[in-house]
Amino acid sequence: MSVLALAALAALVLSVAIGSVTVTPAELWRVALGGGDALSRTLVLELRVPRSLSAFATGGLLALAGALMQVLLRNPLADPYVLGLSGGAAVGALAAMLAGLGGLVISGSAFVGALASTLLVFGLAQGTGSWTPARLLLTGVVVASGWGAVVTLMLAVSPAERLPGMLYWLMGDLSYARTPGLPLALLLGVCLLAFPLGRSLNVLARGALQAVALGVAVRPLEWMIYITASLLTAAAVTTAGSIGFVGLVVPHMLRLVLGNDQRLILPACALAGGILLMLADTLARTLIAPEQLPVGVITALLGVPTFLYLLYRSR
Repeated sequence: MSVLALAALAALVLSVAIGSVTVTPAELWRVALGGGDALSRTLVLELRVPRSLSAFATGGLLALAGALMQVLLRNPLADPYVLGLSGGAAVGALAAMLAGLGGLVISGSAFVGALASTLLVFGLAQGTGSWTPARLLLTGVVVASGWGAVVTLMLAVSPAERLPGMLYWLMGDLSYARTPGLPLALLLGVCLLAFPLGRSLNVLARGALQAVALGVAVRPLEWMIYITASLLTAAAVTTAGSIGFVGLVVPHMLRLVLGNDQRLILPACALAGGILLMLADTLARTLIAPEQLPVGVITALLGVPTFLYLLYRSR
């Protein structure tokens, strides 16, 4: 865990230093000590540090949501983007935006959309019996496609002057992420909550019947996961738009190294997800600088091969 913490700090420094205008280590150090020229202070403290921290929080939230969904559904292919949670949150947030609302109302609408998508996918996939990986994936893909159609309809009737910004946000955009405090607080709070529940989550990952036999209150725990995963996804979508596959790639890679102990996996997901998205955002800002790519494009290029590989292994 200490290695991941150091890697997160290094990724933060790299993300702040690199961009269309490079900040030298010496200048970065002067700014950190309260000195430096006005341009460097503005660039570092008002633009890059908030954006980098927002990227860290968003990546951690998505990775945590993916890890919790994988425990709940006992399926390594579960991911907020694949299962339609991100689409539901995007529909809720866009509806609030088009209604002229803002602030916490957008976040609340995104949460309602994500929770509705979670319950819809889970209910349809389970049907009258237990779910299977194939049924779960098919249901998630169909629900995500449905949300995509709703988003397209909403964009079609939205004012033309707002269309470019909304499209870019939907592809995953951190350009206007300037308030990382609330997402970071949520990330920390969920990590602190998940640690004492680690044993129960470990048992639930082996099956609901075994969890009941060992004295775990399965139904309240499942509802907690529904609500928490939806809240994490809503906060991530509100901060940076719809970013895919972070919740798929990060938990899978960590399980290869750390095993299946959720007391280690969940806090590690918070750190590793943040690292991944900070690096992806740095790449998106610098690849064709001074132009910027949507960060969702970078994560999709990483996530799609991983998803196909996991799907091939699960046959």
